[in-house]
Amino acid sequence: MTAVLKRWWSSDVGYSFRQSPTAIVAALIAFICIFCSVFAGWVAPTDPFDLSQLELSDARLPPSWLEGGSTKYLLGTDDQGRDILSALIYGARISLVVGVASVILSVLVGVGLGLLAGFRGGWIDTVLMRLCDVMLSFPA
Repeated sequence: MTAVLKRWWSSDVGYSFRQSPTAIVAALIAFICIFCSVFAGWVAPTDPFDLSQLELSDARLPPSWLEGGSTKYLLGTDDQGRDILSALIYGARISLVVGVASVILSVLVGVGLGLLAGFRGGWIDTVLMRLCDVMLSFPA
């Protein structure tokens, strides 16, 4: 694995990445977001699904940098007193799972249909290509 990383580091893409502060900051932010979503149980200040941690007296608190905010809740609280930062971290976990699952499913379906069309050809290839044409005709 280290040979692959060394080859990437010395490649044109690795050089461009090292020379771009924007790319480095973006990669660092992406890494922090993925790390927090994977390890949400350890990173999040509170568990938004644990009802024993709810404090209704802390409902609708503003973020900590605004007047009336609490340093206990960095991004504030919602109507039921749940920490918004913890809810975002736990929600990122769900979004990450959905995103990875949809990519894996689309790769499996796309590669499978592509192999079928390539090996069989004929009318199967024609039908699949017309289906692709129909899907591509809809605007993004």
